[in-house]
Amino acid sequence: MLTAEDNQLLTETGPDAPMGRLFRRFWTPALLSGELPGPDCTPVRLQVLGEDYLAFRDTQGRVGVVEPHCPHRGADLFFGRNEQEGIRCVYHGWKFDVHGRCVDMPTLEPGTQRDRICEKTRLNALPVREAGGIVWVYMGPGEAPPLPELEFLTVPESHRYVSKKLQECNWAQACEGGLDTAHFSFLHMSLEDDEHSTAAMGQSALVASGNPALIRWVRNDGRPRFTILEHPAGLVIGGARKADADDLYWRISQFLLPNHGLTPAAFAGENYHGQTWVPIDDHSCWIYCYTWNPERPLTDAERAKFRGGHAVHAETDANHVPLRNRSNLYLLDRQEQKQRSFTGVRGVSEQDACIQDSQGRIANRTREHLGPTDIGIVRFRRRILEAARDLAAGNAPPAAMQPAAYHVRSGSAIAPSSQTLEEVMVNRFGHPHGWVAHQEKETA
Repeated sequence: MLTAEDNQLLTETGPDAPMGRLFRRFWTPALLSGELPGPDCTPVRLQVLGEDYLAFRDTQGRVGVVEPHCPHRGADLFFGRNEQEGIRCVYHGWKFDVHGRCVDMPTLEPGTQRDRICEKTRLNALPVREAGGIVWVYMGPGEAPPLPELEFLTVPESHRYVSKKLQECNWAQACEGGLDTAHFSFLHMSLEDDEHSTAAMGQSALVASGNPALIRWVRNDGRPRFTILEHPAGLVIGGARKADADDLYWRISQFLLPNHGLTPAAFAGENYHGQTWVPIDDHSCWIYCYTWNPERPLTDAERAKFRGGHAVHAETDANHVPLRNRSNLYLLDRQEQKQRSFTGVRGVSEQDACIQDSQGRIANRTREHLGPTDIGIVRFRRRILEAARDLAAGNAPPAAMQPAAYHVRSGSAIAPSSQTLEEVMVNRFGHPHGWVAHQEKETA
């Protein structure tokens, strides 16, 4: 369990909170690129880490993320005209570009004085990068660090699919749910004995490889043995379950500072999945979900499944709110819960959201009773709390300046019980931390 003070440190991400200052030293997803579909399109209101912004795409296709109120009289620029390289306030016509510079002030006579006032009058504008179908912003002090080299950002657009979904709880418990692979023996499990039943219910997080024995191994062994490896960007979290004969079935996830997680499902050649948990405020977050395949383009059929809710992706409305959510009790079907599934809730993503939300808007970690299968959660908390405390003491997070350290993979493997996690990682990925960039750099 955590103390009340540590729980507060973990969960509060506003601009004056230690965890909030840590988050602001890294690039943060602000919205999907598709939410700004074309030049001069409708602007979008944002709340990120408890702060309000406005996003717009200008005539050249560049994205600006700026404070939302005009510095003249405080009018909301959401109602402004997105036109000819800037957002124009409809109150008195002042206009600002994607860098926050005032480029027109029609209430003043043209000339030196107006130019001087324009130069001094600026909106706060965040550094912006577009990568991987996501608009990223840097909210911290000084020069922005390099963008992390998460693998889904480096593959061609045809090789990835990106979505986002609303989660109605604090970022940390949603992140912990993503890193906790012990729950797969229960939360996502079918009650039926048929090895193919979980696959038929769409629980692709278990059967990505099409091997029905995986279901049996996960169902029969609800006490995976965990090994944790530290690396510059975060943690490798390996959970081993008993397989057939003397083998172990390893499900290996990654936590990457400060708020990224890679899932444990993929075998070699399959699709990889990941999530990034972005606080809206301390009681809700956006989860950015991504699927990629480094070896081939994703098919139309795969994309259709993701849009309908598959693996980490949820079935959502036009505003990215899951159709099965807190307000409708996740469409819980008690009859299905009695007969077919552990939860009676459809969808891996929705099952996760249901149970994470049920812990409260902010989980009370002072009342927990943790056990051996919670070691990944314990180490995640230790790593992120240490990073926040280090920054408060004046030590900037080294991971923010090591973008290549994020070029790692997670996934599954079947290995003899005599192998260590490091050996399994080397055999599966070619590196003990799952780093896939080292081969490219050695041949560069």
